Amino acid sequence: MAVSTTWVFAEASEGKVASITLELLTKARDLGGTVEAFYGGADGDAVAEQLGKYGATKVYVADPGDSLQGAPVAAAMAAQIEGGNKPDLILFGQTYDGRDVAGRLSAKLDKPALTNGVDVSADGDKVTVENAIFGGNTLVKTSFAGDGPFIALFRPKSFAAEEGSGGAAEVVKVDVPDTGLSGQTKVLDRHVEEHTGPKLDEADIVVSGGRGLGSAEKYEMIEQLAKLLKGAPGASRAIVDAGWVPYAYQVGQTGKVVKPTIYIAAGISGATQHLVGMKGAKNIIAINKDKDAPIFSVADLGVVGDVHKVVPKLIEALQARS
Repeated sequence: MAVSTTWVFAEASEGKVASITLELLTKARDLGGTVEAFYGGADGDAVAEQLGKYGATKVYVADPGDSLQGAPVAAAMAAQIEGGNKPDLILFGQTYDGRDVAGRLSAKLDKPALTNGVDVSADGDKVTVENAIFGGNTLVKTSFAGDGPFIALFRPKSFAAEEGSGGAAEVVKVDVPDTGLSGQTKVLDRHVEEHTGPKLDEADIVVSGGRGLGSAEKYEMIEQLAKLLKGAPGASRAIVDAGWVPYAYQVGQTGKVVKPTIYIAAGISGATQHLVGMKGAKNIIAINKDKDAPIFSVADLGVVGDVHKVVPKLIEALQARS
């Protein structure tokens, strides 16, 4: 028996479906069979068209109200499955809500969950998830045993999001069971960090700075270069931990995974945890005064030089062109 039905846990904000969801829907289409989505929110009708364009024929909508998604959405999913509406495979993004719902669903169904995946394949009735371990240096393949539904979580940017030829997905509203005390956690307010330009994990060009900048004040030139290139600024873990920039800027294993067309690493030595987050970029440009820095091992273009001299010259040249 091949995978006949795949569910994708869908996430959206202000009516816009998250890129990780579109990536998972695209991969689910590649696996074959029927692709459906499961969404926690009150605006299921608003996101149905976007989900349909990427392959979902149906979207189950469970409205958690003002509660956190974890308990109510996992309970709604489990109720559908236990009632006979059982997919073979459920794909989650490795996100805050994805981990919360997947973990609770795994416990409710007494099914294992494979996390931090970078690829998935189906061969007959065998579903295999590929994981990157040891900082991305080694790939491990793990196959599920027993009966489904199989639960798997995947890192952002593991798959390319591509539209299909479908129309709006059919919306099926489902009940949310009483979850007792676990469902009483309420969202009182939401604060969205202000930013200009493209988001880090969606940008076509990313300019990241590292400890080689020397001080927090010098990060301004990274932001300036990114703005001139119409890209997004990023950072290594070292300067995030040092408090120079917010965590939202971090690229790496414990930050964001990016796959831009151009990635510029300025003053970043290239620790393994950072390489995991950016080595999938199409073109990598490294600027570092240490010719033996590990970042050069993945760079398509390496500039051995002082970042405090090279970057200002780049800014000056771009300003002259504009």
